[in-house]
Amino acid sequence: MRYRNIPSETIRRLPIYLRALHILKRQNKTTISSSGLSEIVAVNSWQVRKDFSYFGAFGKRGSGYDIDELAKQISKILKLHTRHRVALVGVGNLGSAVLAYPGFEPYGFDIVAAYDSDPKKIGKKIHGITVENISELRGLRKDKIDLALIAVPESAAQQIAEQLVKAGVKGILNFSPRHIQVPKRIKVFTIDIAMDLARLPFYIA
Repeated sequence: MRYRNIPSETIRRLPIYLRALHILKRQNKTTISSSGLSEIVAVNSWQVRKDFSYFGAFGKRGSGYDIDELAKQISKILKLHTRHRVALVGVGNLGSAVLAYPGFEPYGFDIVAAYDSDPKKIGKKIHGITVENISELRGLRKDKIDLALIAVPESAAQQIAEQLVKAGVKGILNFSPRHIQVPKRIKVFTIDIAMDLARLPFYIA
């Protein structure tokens, strides 16, 4: 099923709801009300209900949401019900930390390839992944990899993004502090830790 005209903020919140549901499942909870879920994710209960209403009726009046079923429905909406093969480009300090991060697995992401330009890293196995030469990025299409993480220096980010697009990648999570330009059909999210940190002092009394 294809969903149209869904607010981007609603899509942004769906993984937050899914994370909360995963936690509840580990606590052996079976049902949750919209108000109960709203308390966990710090979103108004009316907003929770409105977000879900875009995709159909998930809960039952008086009994709330079945946690397992709701998690399955959200995973399906986000296309996380099938596993995704992901490539990492850049295996420096940040890239190595990304490879070590265990939080991708519950969402169906498998980092199956890593690339770098440093001869000292090429051929080395880091957290179970053998680092390949960055010049081999064209092989992503053959390996059916359509998602990629960029953790390279700012000066190289745009060039790497262009190579990824040519290799068939359709979605990029960019850790480089640079706005990268790609065709509109390619979805890019940029995470700049320093920029987010720069907002915090404003809120400090």
